[in-house]
Amino acid sequence: MRSGGSALSWRRWWRSAGFAWAGLVYSYRVQANFRIEVWAGVLALGLAVFLRAPLAPIGLACALVLSLELLNTALEALVDLASPGLHPLARVAKDAAAGAVLVASLGALLVGVTVLGPPLLALVR
Repeated sequence: MRSGGSALSWRRWWRSAGFAWAGLVYSYRVQANFRIEVWAGVLALGLAVFLRAPLAPIGLACALVLSLELLNTALEALVDLASPGLHPLARVAKDAAAGAVLVASLGALLVGVTVLGPPLLALVR
């Protein structure tokens, strides 16, 4: 489907933003992991605000995990559409996408411990 109008059109931008929002809403409703990751991100950002720790690394780590989870959801849907039956390559595609989310989640955990750990320890002491 061709998009109508100028690339700088507000109407076109709002239409595109609507499609993106629909993808976010779908993923939140259907994917339990996405919901968990959203709330873990909210908790991490809230803790960063409370501890007066830098928000940028926490926000970027959260955005990376959530973005990869959305891509994982999209890839799973495409694989299911293209290969409704069991196929070894379909499994590889799904597992690799899930692995990308896992790697990003472990990286986000490392960022969280590094950025939030020292101020949290100082508060406890």
